[in-house]
Amino acid sequence: MELEEAAAAGIIVNLESEREMERLAAIGGRRRERPRVAVRVNPDFELKSSGMKMGGGPKQFGVDAERVPVMLSRLAQLDLDFQGFHIFSGAQNLRAEAIAEAQQKTAELAVRLSEHAPSTVQVLNIGGGFGIPYFPGDRPLDLAAVGANLARVLDALAVRLPKTQVVIELGRFLVGEAGIYVCRVIDRKVSRGHVFLITDGGLHHHLAASGNFGQLIRKNYPVVVGNRVTGGERETVSVVGPLCTPLDLLAENMEMAKAEVGDLIVVFQSGAYGLTASPTAFLSHPAPAEVLL
Repeated sequence: MELEEAAAAGIIVNLESEREMERLAAIGGRRRERPRVAVRVNPDFELKSSGMKMGGGPKQFGVDAERVPVMLSRLAQLDLDFQGFHIFSGAQNLRAEAIAEAQQKTAELAVRLSEHAPSTVQVLNIGGGFGIPYFPGDRPLDLAAVGANLARVLDALAVRLPKTQVVIELGRFLVGEAGIYVCRVIDRKVSRGHVFLITDGGLHHHLAASGNFGQLIRKNYPVVVGNRVTGGERETVSVVGPLCTPLDLLAENMEMAKAEVGDLIVVFQSGAYGLTASPTAFLSHPAPAEVLL
């Protein structure tokens, strides 16, 4: 959403930089409105063992924690409605102790920064980080341990920041395991003894499962032949898509039920970062349907 639209909608805009703050104040002045804002903070720590580190060190996200006090001083001079902070240190984490440590440090940082705030901190977004198991050997997050620690953090915050509402981002954790990706086998071929199942889907529909253009050390998502889950005959195959790149790969050297043309390939853990995070225009293949059940 553009700053103009955000100001008009009356939502809270998380400011990513001092320049963005000045731009939004100017927009508000032109529209004779007082935009509601929070400061996105790049903390001076990271979420250890996270799949993606969103804070700590140099980052494109947010304002470095040590710069925030000066930014808040300037914000107080502008016609902006300060609401609070957004502090997001990392994503896709399966270690309860790492999330607990990050949440504790986030709360401590918020309390320190609140001393420089131009008004009461109404909202504190402490980010997410809650991961889901994608690959063999992954163990589900111990949510009870995270919850027990978070209860202690919130109790302490209630004393220091009694008027602050705490927000947690749980997108992947809520929807990641709830979605599947389904494509159809359109060809079956053998190349020098190895079986390839060619499908009508792949990288252009599910970039994450393919390995993000080779940016990551690729691992197989859980994949099955959907209409032969309990099939007796098994084989080791690679499941690929129709694109002109060897990166168009959904499963590599994976044992599954023997599949034929017309069978359905199902990729689990596909409810987050699937279609909308994929290059759907690659070679102009048709876009898949999204079905909510």
